[in-house]
Amino acid sequence: MFSLPNNATIIEVGPRDGLQNEKQLVQTADKLAFIQALQHAGIQEMELTSFVSPKWVPQMADAKEIVKKSPKVGRQFVLTPNAKGVELALEAGAKSVAFFVGASNSFNQKNINRTTEESMENIAPLIRELKAQQVFIRACISTAFYCPYEGKVHPDVVIQLCKQFVELGVDELSVADTIGKANPVESYELFSALRKELPNTLLTAHFHDTRKLALANIYASLQAGISRFDTSAGGLGGCPFAPGATGNVATEDVVHLLDSLGIETGIDIDKVCQAVSYIEPHVSRPIETGMYKLFKTHSS
Repeated sequence: MFSLPNNATIIEVGPRDGLQNEKQLVQTADKLAFIQALQHAGIQEMELTSFVSPKWVPQMADAKEIVKKSPKVGRQFVLTPNAKGVELALEAGAKSVAFFVGASNSFNQKNINRTTEESMENIAPLIRELKAQQVFIRACISTAFYCPYEGKVHPDVVIQLCKQFVELGVDELSVADTIGKANPVESYELFSALRKELPNTLLTAHFHDTRKLALANIYASLQAGISRFDTSAGGLGGCPFAPGATGNVATEDVVHLLDSLGIETGIDIDKVCQAVSYIEPHVSRPIETGMYKLFKTHSS
């Protein structure tokens, strides 16, 4: 019989990954209130914003203000896609940064107009520089299971990319099923292999719920020894470069799963749902995750 962990960590990505591609602009004050409500629910690690060009991602134009005004609770990540992003993030006072690279070349070229190898060449000196300044770095591996353009991504490709990041000195790897096509067997096998190859690296699983397999994949990942999960309150999110990809797995649904298994997270589901109810009027689609629908039923 496999053993499950006693505790698990939720990394909330709603304020960045969840809101980044929203069609309607969410006001800075509303983002800050959302962040604070999520912290009040017990969330200790969160992806706040992204230092990308406002020309390409208008929703993240207030990144500096978000970092400066967010309550300093736990570990707070910001996405820094390039040297300029790193510079702006450090100026704003960010202490933890994240880089994104696609395991598949086609996805990476659609996303940032570079191959995976070219991206690594650009990121490597930035990682070395940041580690010299003792900045916490997470590397996010997109399309770790399937690519919308190339299909199945071989696990060896993902493992080698992860090893490259670890050799550069990153502190954490977030391995993503970007288009929500992975199944539990694939999740168990990849994360088991990564734990074997990289036993001293923080490993985080990031699942999208496109085909409603995210919770099953999380359970399989728990069996593989993973206890860190990226989630998004309300299941917010998506990816403009992954056709058909829906939002991230919902924080409230993942916490419910973990609670039901006796795995401690320190997170209050009702308070997460309260945060979702706050942000719902500011996003372009109704929120209908399982636990949130129950919350609304009981609250009415």
